[in-house]
Amino acid sequence: MQENGTITAAILVIGDEILSGRTQDTNTNYIARFLGAMGIDLRECRVVPDAEGEIVAALNALRARYTYVFTTGGIGPTHDDITADAVAKAFGVGIDYHPEAMALMAARYKNPDDFNEMRKRMARIPDTASLIKNSVSTAPGFQIGNVFVMAGVPMVMKAMLEELSSRLERGAIVHVATVEAHLPEGQIAAALAQIQSSHKTVSVGSYPFYREGGPGTQLVVRGRDAQQVEAAAGEIEAAVRFEGVEPLRI
Repeated sequence: MQENGTITAAILVIGDEILSGRTQDTNTNYIARFLGAMGIDLRECRVVPDAEGEIVAALNALRARYTYVFTTGGIGPTHDDITADAVAKAFGVGIDYHPEAMALMAARYKNPDDFNEMRKRMARIPDTASLIKNSVSTAPGFQIGNVFVMAGVPMVMKAMLEELSSRLERGAIVHVATVEAHLPEGQIAAALAQIQSSHKTVSVGSYPFYREGGPGTQLVVRGRDAQQVEAAAGEIEAAVRFEGVEPLRI
């Protein structure tokens, strides 16, 4: 679903290991930056366990709401890799060994015995889905409808994301201006509220930090109209100077 012409996206991270803290999720940050460079607005991220009902419910909610959904995790060879089955259930389709996926994976193993039944699980693809090639370890991801199902291993996920990028519609790029000021955000909060009220086509955010030299704030303006972004950033710089601090554009 597009909102007033804006292309939107969500990420569904799948895996008990993420929720337990055993594995750190770095994929979300990478995907967010990747989509941002394409003018696609990432609007939501969810993390669910390796539980079919949880995956199905989350996926159906997200795919109805956003232009694209990207999932990571749960498409490996082990018993708890149930993402492909859950996606098939969410779409109400069957799932079976995909001939092209089987051929790609069989070619990877010089010894046919190494291509065992558990590894063959990675070639099971929901009906009507198209493959997302994997240049790192061969086992593919897949696309069905507006959902892109990718591996959880970061290097493999990145390869899949690059491969599927040509299928994505581009949106208008979001321009960003960042002003750093060595003052507490509470000191400039009122001015920021006024600037945001005067520039409704941009978003203004403040992000405090603490360093050896004392507290400070990064003030970030984001928007698709470059002139409006620059105008708001200029007003922020003026507001910082009014407080007796020299702003730094970074």
